[in-house]
Amino acid sequence: MATRSRTSFQKRQKEILRLERQREKAAKRLQRKNAPRESDEGVATIDLPDFADADTDPESEDSAEGSEGTSEEHQ
Repeated sequence: MATRSRTSFQKRQKEILRLERQREKAAKRLQRKNAPRESDEGVATIDLPDFADADTDPESEDSAEGSEGTSEEHQ
């Protein structure tokens, strides 16, 4: 009988510890959710060229060359 009560006691202690950890994690999640966001120090930014200001459209040049090549192939 002594082993039963000891096992039950250990199980109860384990359960209490598990519940404490669960509460701590929930509190941390809530704290992170409510905390103001920090600056984007960890986020890398990529500078892309602005294609709207380009003088020529590279696709129009390719399509003109492509149409010449296709006309020769079809003749």
